[in-house]
Amino acid sequence: MTNPKANKRFPLTLESVTGEAGRDRAKAAPRINSPQTAMKNAARQVPAASSSAQSTVAPAASHALPSPGTRHLFAGLSGKPRSSAPERGTLSPSLASPAVRKAMVDRIARQGVQDPVVLAAMENVPRHFFLEPGLASQAYIDAALPIGYQQTISQPYIVARMIEVLRAYTPGGLNLVLEIGTGCGYQAAVLAQVAKEVYSIERIKALHELARTNLRPLRIPNLRLHFGDGMLGLPDIAPFDGIILAAAGMDVPPALLAQMAVGGSLVAPVGADNQVLQLIRRTSLTAWVTETLEHCHFVPLKAGTLD
Repeated sequence: MTNPKANKRFPLTLESVTGEAGRDRAKAAPRINSPQTAMKNAARQVPAASSSAQSTVAPAASHALPSPGTRHLFAGLSGKPRSSAPERGTLSPSLASPAVRKAMVDRIARQGVQDPVVLAAMENVPRHFFLEPGLASQAYIDAALPIGYQQTISQPYIVARMIEVLRAYTPGGLNLVLEIGTGCGYQAAVLAQVAKEVYSIERIKALHELARTNLRPLRIPNLRLHFGDGMLGLPDIAPFDGIILAAAGMDVPPALLAQMAVGGSLVAPVGADNQVLQLIRRTSLTAWVTETLEHCHFVPLKAGTLD
């Protein structure tokens, strides 16, 4: 796989803003030359032969997580966090427990994700809540899972990795973030914990409605869902400090590059059979710098909408 050219230029617009938690982390960027892929990472995991609460994930490893003061996904307008998320489906209490989410996060940390804010967000969001009951028992394995309409919920590692990169390479902070490909709403829920305001676009009407159904009980005040063509972005709301794509095209759509704030970052899978994650940073009104991160595998990026 050849890397895309650095200092690749595209045509167009705007400014960056301020961020909150994790300013120091943004200065210490994560490694970007790892050869990990979504499938290889899943294959490398060794099942734990331990307690039932952690039987479907790799053994736990210690790492630093943020203090209880970190902003919580389920904080209401009062700012007081709930003790747990609403649960759905037929998942047993042991698999729905916070211990299972923590074991998943421990595995993600061993795979190289180090941003404590991202790790905390991954631990807070109940992934099984975004899956059909028949797949809920597989929610915390390190793999993409089907959500219908030839789409998937992304692998936990890759969700965390992409958001970590977005945070690390957006020094002004993630005040305004755009997600392309809402799917079932899981990644949008994680993004809403690390960004001040998140907009997410889905082109398949049934999935847009599914995400609304999944997210409604969580009452996330800083997340807005849109039904539309993600390749066009949301020009009326741009510029965005961060843009993240959950589907792979042969190139990043020019409309999305134009909607990046100067100083902002975009993370996207690019390619057909052999895909790579790309980080694109907007360095001026007319210049973008592109770096290849690692191999990955995503569903294809498509134009238009499906009612």
